[in-house]
Amino acid sequence: MTGNSSQQATCPYVIGMDLGGTKILAAVVDGDGHIVAEAKNTTRADKGPDMVIKRLARTAREAVKNAGLPWDDIAAVGVGAPGPIDPEAGMVYTPPNLPGWEQVALGPLLSESLGLPVYVQNDVNPGTLGEYTFGAGRGARDMVGVFVGTGIGGGLILDGKLRAGARSAAGEIGHMILMAGGPVCGCGQRGCAEALASRTAIERDIEIGLSAGRESLIPKLTKQGKRPLTSSVLTAALRKGDPLVTEVMERAQWYLGLLTASIVNILDPEVVVLGGGVVESLGHEFVEPIATTARQHFILKSGASDVRIVPSALGDHAGVLGAAVHARKKACTGRVPGDE
Repeated sequence: MTGNSSQQATCPYVIGMDLGGTKILAAVVDGDGHIVAEAKNTTRADKGPDMVIKRLARTAREAVKNAGLPWDDIAAVGVGAPGPIDPEAGMVYTPPNLPGWEQVALGPLLSESLGLPVYVQNDVNPGTLGEYTFGAGRGARDMVGVFVGTGIGGGLILDGKLRAGARSAAGEIGHMILMAGGPVCGCGQRGCAEALASRTAIERDIEIGLSAGRESLIPKLTKQGKRPLTSSVLTAALRKGDPLVTEVMERAQWYLGLLTASIVNILDPEVVVLGGGVVESLGHEFVEPIATTARQHFILKSGASDVRIVPSALGDHAGVLGAAVHARKKACTGRVPGDE
């Protein structure tokens, strides 16, 4: 990482935030990309956009208080939010896990509450930018982030720059169709990667197996009625050799391998970073079969091993660090940690 003393003097700290359907995470980040302090709160998405924005503002203030800093030291706020985003206007449109958010001016409303400039991106982009700048993609020029959670999202770094696309919709890799006529996806199409290999798809296929009377440790590992399955429960079942979970997870890994191969065949990046709860719980143990399948389906076999397919290095902090990088670049000198 490189520093810039004049930048740090005029723009010493920014706040990076990750808005999820259940959790809000905020971190105060200094000019060298170090997290000084953080704060976490539940989202309470069921209470509607106004309440969520109030909780975002409260979490940001708590992070600054935890850092022991005066508010005037904060230059800007970056937020990663789920769903379609208009980053110029700071608008969020119908995110699937934030009910009632039809068209919400998240950026302007949070900016008014905090008295700071606020920059909003789709949540996968900050995660990708964080891994590129400080994590598993550091040192590359071309990197793709693949984040497996409730859905599957992607972020693109090409020639050292985050690519949002002409309509700010680039990276929707979860909706690449891998099985024509396959399971229905949340987007309405059939056979999307998200419908085959997301945690939602994994949970669906395990529930189908349980309903059919398949042998599994899942009922013993979860409390009665506790759904959806957590990453820790899936990890425990897999490591104990649960036959149903092993079968479902191997199928998801296969499709993630095909998805990764398609990404590499289209973009030819140096690095593909996989993140999300299950990936973070199992690390290389989960990613290695995906990498094996992917390399089997590369069109260009020469140098296939040079394409790094690796788990994320930053976990939950990828999103807040990436949001902070974006906010610093927009609000400050235009130079961020990791720039050459």
